[in-house]
Amino acid sequence: MTPTDRFRSRKQPRQARSIETRQRVLDAAAHVFSTHGYAAGTTNRIAAAAEMSIGSLYQYFPNKDAILSALTDAHLDAGTALVAQRASAGLPAGLADTLRLFVRATIDNHRDNPALHRVLFEEAPRSPTLLARLREAEQRAVAVTAELLRTHPEMTAADPVLAARITVATIESLVHRLITAPVDAQQLEDAIVEMLAGYLARQTEQALPGQGEQDLLGAAGDGQAPGVQEVPNIRGIDDARTVQAIHHGL
Repeated sequence: MTPTDRFRSRKQPRQARSIETRQRVLDAAAHVFSTHGYAAGTTNRIAAAAEMSIGSLYQYFPNKDAILSALTDAHLDAGTALVAQRASAGLPAGLADTLRLFVRATIDNHRDNPALHRVLFEEAPRSPTLLARLREAEQRAVAVTAELLRTHPEMTAADPVLAARITVATIESLVHRLITAPVDAQQLEDAIVEMLAGYLARQTEQALPGQGEQDLLGAAGDGQAPGVQEVPNIRGIDDARTVQAIHHGL
């Protein structure tokens, strides 16, 4: 078995009963990992919690890393669906309200089971496939956020790409680190929004005339900022797709 193989599930089930059984394994694993942590979250414990034999569990997952990988994928997909649903009526007009939409959705996606989130993103090993997905998602989130900031009527940043990187990293880092701490979720949301709104307002105040409308890809040569994917004609992308791209990086 290669290092990558240990993170892969068995063949995806198609029959309703098999799909239900696989989900039962994932639900049991979420409980076991959040209660016991990664090291003590053994497949034997997961099988017992799922009320099945270890042999039955292995029909769906070869080991606990594959189970964790499936849980991580489900977490990321749920976050994307949540933020897209919140923005289905369109993004708010105000910059602070737009920031709040993303911050609140990120918090809500982590607050149901913060202990499991800590295991998924702090304790468990990450597969090369997951790392590549996270890197690509973050690049996409930065690119989309930079374009939103560059074109927002309240925003004039001398460097929208840098502002976007700070915005995405701030939401991601603070929510991931503090959601498991004894902190009030509303206070956390307010603090992050206030922090970012103040930072972006200062960027507008400090921007030199004409710099706020600089091209997102305005470097020499091919013009693409290092580590940021090109996002062509992003003004034509609807709000739901925009927030999905941003939230993939959070």
